[in-house]
Amino acid sequence: MIKISPSILSADFANIKQEIQKLEKAGADYIHLDVMDGNFVPNITFGPKFIKDIRPYTKLPFDTHLMIENPEKYVEQFSEAGSDIINFHYEATSDHLSLIKKIKSLGKKAGITLSPPTTEFSLEKLIDHLDLILVMTVNPGFSGQTFLDSQLPKIEKIRKLIDKTGRKIDLEADGGINNQNIQLIKNVGANVIVSASYIFKQNNYKTAIDSLR
Repeated sequence: MIKISPSILSADFANIKQEIQKLEKAGADYIHLDVMDGNFVPNITFGPKFIKDIRPYTKLPFDTHLMIENPEKYVEQFSEAGSDIINFHYEATSDHLSLIKKIKSLGKKAGITLSPPTTEFSLEKLIDHLDLILVMTVNPGFSGQTFLDSQLPKIEKIRKLIDKTGRKIDLEADGGINNQNIQLIKNVGANVIVSASYIFKQNNYKTAIDSLR
């Protein structure tokens, strides 16, 4: 079953409570939270306080994607703010396994994100410890970019690695995904889909989410 994780980066922040509740009623599985620091990526979004403030608005799991430098310094704050899944970029730190274990020690699911240039080989020593792997299908930093189909072979290879472990590891794809290209992503094994611009440009979020499923 495909899970849909709308990224609220494209939401109307002036009406964020209503936006989140509309997504829940529309059948979203997660709320995707893109945290950017202006250093790891050339954009700034929000931090732990924002997540804490919106936590009461929904019971949906918070799928928190840290696009920040030195994520090991901040995972406790994001855990306390109400994140349920915390995933960080492979490229943002050097001691990946220690950070995965730290996230799990906080009672959260641990994920790792691969930017387009990073290959599936980076996962070899980590995959047995992960709950989620996120493959970026755009260059991280901004919503509304064009989908990179060059990432499809990587997703397919990661799905094979996951299947070999016999573990239930979510394989998530994020970036430029809409109802025109989602079948390509499903075909190579992704089971969690992040979508921002496509969903929020529609008048009816349920129609948009259903079309992705």
